[in-house]
Amino acid sequence: MIVFDKPKCLKDAPMHYCPGCAHGLVHRIVAQAVDELDIQDKTIGVAPVGCAVFAYNYFDVDMVEASHGRAPAVATGVKRADPSRIVFAYQGDGDLASIGMTETVHTAARGENLTVIFINNAIYGMTGGQMAPTSLPGQITQTSPYGRDVNTVGYPVKVCELLATLEAPYYIERVAVNSVKNVRRAEKAIRKAFQNQIEGKGYSFVEVVAACPTNWKMKPVDANRWVEEQMIPYYPLGVFKDKDEQK
Repeated sequence: MIVFDKPKCLKDAPMHYCPGCAHGLVHRIVAQAVDELDIQDKTIGVAPVGCAVFAYNYFDVDMVEASHGRAPAVATGVKRADPSRIVFAYQGDGDLASIGMTETVHTAARGENLTVIFINNAIYGMTGGQMAPTSLPGQITQTSPYGRDVNTVGYPVKVCELLATLEAPYYIERVAVNSVKNVRRAEKAIRKAFQNQIEGKGYSFVEVVAACPTNWKMKPVDANRWVEEQMIPYYPLGVFKDKDEQK
């Protein structure tokens, strides 16, 4: 009996992510959902600039590379060109909540029938650890060496809460992957986000609170503890919108 196996949708390729990075785990969760729903042959992923820029090396589906922040716009074009495809955008916080915020908000406001996976590790990962729109108050980064000062740069952007104020989005949930319990919840949320698209329900958004040990300058175990003790209190987990529950 096979207890644990690599998803078919995940290529057998060495990953470039740092030790303890959550991207590899979330990649597996996405691939697992694609396998379970039997949609590999019709799935198209869109990844922009960021740590996940090489996502096409790992997912065994058609992939499109987008400019920094533009994944939702590109995904919209792909989905509208061929509505039979299952299209997902995979984005980090510096990408989605900063340069791509316009695309994020308006794609959600239109209720495009897409699945968006958002990795929130509270920092710019690929470019060296600068402060991101999601960096916590007081958080030390390369560009906030004395901690994020909300009086000068403002407060972190809570994307789920922001998008939940819009009328069109169908499903919005925030999860984490710092523990087995939270991973299981993330698996259910991401699978649901894809299932919603299959059923033509509209825009589904899953935010994944995740660790970046390298740029946080922590060991992976300490980084997961920081997620639990610092990030989750500021970014509470849960469903922020689900029109299934409103029926």
